[in-house]
Amino acid sequence: MSLFVEHLSQILIVLGLLALIIEVAVLGFATFVLFFLGLSLVLSGLMMSVGLLDATLMNALWVNAVLTAALAAVLWQPLKRMQAKTQSTEVNSDFADITLVLSDDLNEQSQLTHAYSGITWQLKSETPIAKGTTVKVVKKSVGVLWVAELGDE
Repeated sequence: MSLFVEHLSQILIVLGLLALIIEVAVLGFATFVLFFLGLSLVLSGLMMSVGLLDATLMNALWVNAVLTAALAAVLWQPLKRMQAKTQSTEVNSDFADITLVLSDDLNEQSQLTHAYSGITWQLKSETPIAKGTTVKVVKKSVGVLWVAELGDE
């Protein structure tokens, strides 16, 4: 037990770093509890290392309880806002390379389909396209391939 108390500040720092690594690497920053606990363990370990706190188990418990609560109160909202920001980017896939010749006119009322990769896709376009025109897939959604004339995309 004396070995534990002699190296309490180093143990707290290591435990804090482990908690931070688990939070970021394993949980993907999904919960903030381990983040706040890890920060408080590192901070209390540093305070004990520089002599601001006595290296006792009771001090470690109280300081970590207070620091964890304080960090949670201060950082919860900014971290929640940061986590709520999302960017949606369209992924380019093999659909981007598909070109085909329309077998019929394509307009808003058309029920034109195209078989690709074992699925029958409905073809749609933002503008009417005449029969026999070579088109390229510019966007895809569930069961729908959006096409445009070559050169218009």
